[in-house]
Amino acid sequence: MTAIDELLPRPSVMGVVNVTPDSFSDGGVFLYPNAAIAEARGMIDEGAAIIDIGGESTRPGSEGVSLDEELRRVEPVLDALFDVAISIDTSKAEVARRALAAGADLVNDVTALRGDPELAGVVADSEACLCLMHMLGEPRTMQDEPRYEDVVSEVKSFLEERLGFATEAGIPEERICLDPGIGFGKKVEHNLELLARLDEIVALGRPVLVGASRKRFLGRLLGDEAALTGTVSAGVAVAVMAYERGASIFRVHDVREHVEALTTASALEEVSR
Repeated sequence: MTAIDELLPRPSVMGVVNVTPDSFSDGGVFLYPNAAIAEARGMIDEGAAIIDIGGESTRPGSEGVSLDEELRRVEPVLDALFDVAISIDTSKAEVARRALAAGADLVNDVTALRGDPELAGVVADSEACLCLMHMLGEPRTMQDEPRYEDVVSEVKSFLEERLGFATEAGIPEERICLDPGIGFGKKVEHNLELLARLDEIVALGRPVLVGASRKRFLGRLLGDEAALTGTVSAGVAVAVMAYERGASIFRVHDVREHVEALTTASALEEVSR
């Protein structure tokens, strides 16, 4: 059994490869297996510790896809990347089961084990790691006027409850990381508050994954209200700040820039000790 902090020591970069036609970040250019495989191998060359493969878009307003369609998209990519550390971005138990059989190391579930009642058992019966993410509602509706009394406290309570659920289902705590779900059912101010107080999420005692790369709120923060994505430099700035507040894993689209920035931040942190 591999603990999450052994698989992905701090800081680790997770490269994103969306095998979908409607990704917000890349417009579906990696829908075809050969393109997705080449992108994944390029990310590994640039320093990614793991590749996150997803066959179902979770962008705001997106609709789900069938099990057969999700498998059709991801299986050729998984089969070709047998020699690479892989995260499968899915909430479906059967997709996770097949990905783990193909050698995947981590299940990245945006529903935090709420989407498919069989998924917890699939992970528990494997030696894979698990990422539990906070999302308000579902992708189709999550940006419809999200409201919180205290976003950090509510996200923290949710993740703590889901962590307890996962361990009760037989998944060892040392195999679990947590994701506050930047951009998933949050307004700009919610995302900023979560990032500014990220140490409160880190205090739960599990490695924290942050996925702010190219998120729409970064474009709006820079004054572009019509932005569909954020800039690379804004994403790197958020990653470094999140690292300083204790985050361990960074889910990104632009691997080289993040690896360079986080390597530098890590070296400075080491000297400061």
